[in-house]
Amino acid sequence: MKIAVLTSGGVDSAVVVHKLKNEGHDLHLFYIRIGNDNGEGDCSAEEDIEMCELIAKKYDLPLTVVSLHEEYWDHVMEYTLHTVKEGLTPHPDMMCNKLIKFGFFEERWGKDFDKTATGHYASVKKLNGKYYLATAKDPIKDQTDFLAQISQEQLSHLIFPLGDLPKAEVRRIALEAGLPNAGRKDSQGICFLGKINYRDFIKRHLGEREGNIIELETGKILGTHKGFWFHTIGQRKGLGLGGGPWFVVSKDIDTNTIFVSKGYDTPKQYGREIFLTEPHWIADSPFTGNGPDSVKVAFKIRHVPEFHTGELRISESGKSLLLLSDQDVQGIAPGQYAVIYTPDQNLCLGSALISINPDQKL
Repeated sequence: MKIAVLTSGGVDSAVVVHKLKNEGHDLHLFYIRIGNDNGEGDCSAEEDIEMCELIAKKYDLPLTVVSLHEEYWDHVMEYTLHTVKEGLTPHPDMMCNKLIKFGFFEERWGKDFDKTATGHYASVKKLNGKYYLATAKDPIKDQTDFLAQISQEQLSHLIFPLGDLPKAEVRRIALEAGLPNAGRKDSQGICFLGKINYRDFIKRHLGEREGNIIELETGKILGTHKGFWFHTIGQRKGLGLGGGPWFVVSKDIDTNTIFVSKGYDTPKQYGREIFLTEPHWIADSPFTGNGPDSVKVAFKIRHVPEFHTGELRISESGKSLLLLSDQDVQGIAPGQYAVIYTPDQNLCLGSALISINPDQKL
């Protein structure tokens, strides 16, 4: 099979190359290059490309470095800045997968191959003629929540060779194969931004504006912040307040005010009702034609190994959803996505945008 392999310079994509090459596939390696927001490259990208070149040389494979710089900044980062300015919490990694890796790359290069492979920890299953996104064997590394906005067409062209491997096994394979990046640390941060400081990025584009930090229960001013756009619902660190823990529980973007509540057990940081809009289903909606207007689901609202369980209800118009959690959920942040799974947690059905409760402030 003729396969395009998206390589990052990390150990995961290198093991993908090793596995697929040993299986006898015809591989072409690609590295997607994204410069800084000033149009310049960065040293971490140069280091990544050098590592990709070593892998390509080891397996005698072609490597093509492609640029999607303008597309990335016009789509993913503009979305990020717009969302932040609205007082919401963006999910750039999810948009990066949907629009860049499996959007523009597929349209321009991936389409010429039988499949595109990546080092994501996820799996693809074909059932009744449709492709389903399945969770990875390693629950800690599972990345289906980052892939929950991709389409059926995109998924049909993808393979994730690491889906059935725990991370420890991936490291072991890399060491045994003598891969040059076998001991390299996993990358952190936003998709493609590498070592960029997210706060510095936001500051550079949106600036700073001082506002009050107020205790929600008492109305007492506890301190100041540099702009509501630096803070998200559920945030604990970076508030500069003593005597905590303090959690951000709401924001008033008109007055540039952050409201906080004290303590790990404060009910103000928890909720069981999650309002959702813009549902996106990868294969099928969990709501069948003449079936019930509510279904049992598992779900996540952030990138953690643990799932919540609850009931998903559809509105009369079919355009909005209400997710009723069986457990208290901490830090429900409008702008983020609720990722919906089957109750057995095996299949990722899709995602929907967390919206503001019409009866509450942001």
